[in-house]
Amino acid sequence: MSLIFEATEENITKAAERMKNGGLVALPTETVYGLGADATNDRAVASIFAAKGRPSFNPVIVHFRSKEEAADAVVFNYQAELLAALFWPGPLTMILPRRDDTDISKLCSAGLPTLAVRCPSHPVARKLIKVLQKPIAAPSANASGSLSPTTPQHVLLSLGGNAGMILAGGKAAVGLESTVVDLTGEVPVLLRPGAVTLENLQQHLGEVLLEFSVTSEKPKSPGQLLKHYAPKTPLRLKAVDVKPGEALLAFGSAKFMGVAGGGAAKDLPQEAYQNLSEKGDLEEAAAHLFSMLHYLDAGGFESIAVMDIPDTGLGVAINDRLRRAAGAQKHP
Repeated sequence: MSLIFEATEENITKAAERMKNGGLVALPTETVYGLGADATNDRAVASIFAAKGRPSFNPVIVHFRSKEEAADAVVFNYQAELLAALFWPGPLTMILPRRDDTDISKLCSAGLPTLAVRCPSHPVARKLIKVLQKPIAAPSANASGSLSPTTPQHVLLSLGGNAGMILAGGKAAVGLESTVVDLTGEVPVLLRPGAVTLENLQQHLGEVLLEFSVTSEKPKSPGQLLKHYAPKTPLRLKAVDVKPGEALLAFGSAKFMGVAGGGAAKDLPQEAYQNLSEKGDLEEAAAHLFSMLHYLDAGGFESIAVMDIPDTGLGVAINDRLRRAAGAQKHP
């Protein structure tokens, strides 16, 4: 029996009932697919960690339908109010002080006095939160440390029966996890880059510090662990050629990329060649990143050569994911 269900009204209702009973549901968001549980149910949230093999000290993002609902769980300052008005619903997570009286599971905070919150824009995610009438705790719906899922099939491949029930809502439009900004200090800190870029944040907040730390210690934000976003196949970043036994993840024109020993990279067979964006569009590249890595990772290649990607705008987020993936492979 398939675990993947079309996101009809009936199936969304069934998914909400499953979550009310403490079960897990993989759900689509505009960023990546999430593995969701009732955020107020300790046992349900704990089952997320078990299903993913996720360290219990890694915080979990909690998803709300509105800023007003999120304000029942965390304390908003003027910066958070501004960003919520500008970017919610959408791919932005804010870390804010959790309220003492919130019923959100403390497991979501991983022992910290803060909570990571966002309002997704995907209609299925929003409908599910509405029917459940509770916020949803949801990290990415994949085994911890592996590639994030942008399709229902990715979820099934990574988690199998541990996903519980998978609501299919199409391919994730953004394709990268949400931007995470910490607003608990005097100056905002960008902890994880994403579709809401550093430039977007600086435009409205002024000074924003950067802390894209890769850590094996207790992180403050999801996505900061050393082993994250990693395919099984080794990555070779900033490649200028393709070596024997390698696949190529290209960006922009590959006509000057050669294959060691002779030949052009653009003439590689489809199973060994994927281009994030032939026209060099960073938004298109972000949307394709995880799905193309999934595809090449399944090809049995010795390694994956990755062409250089501009480290500006959304390229900062793409390179962050690639560096973490390569770093995880070097430091198992």
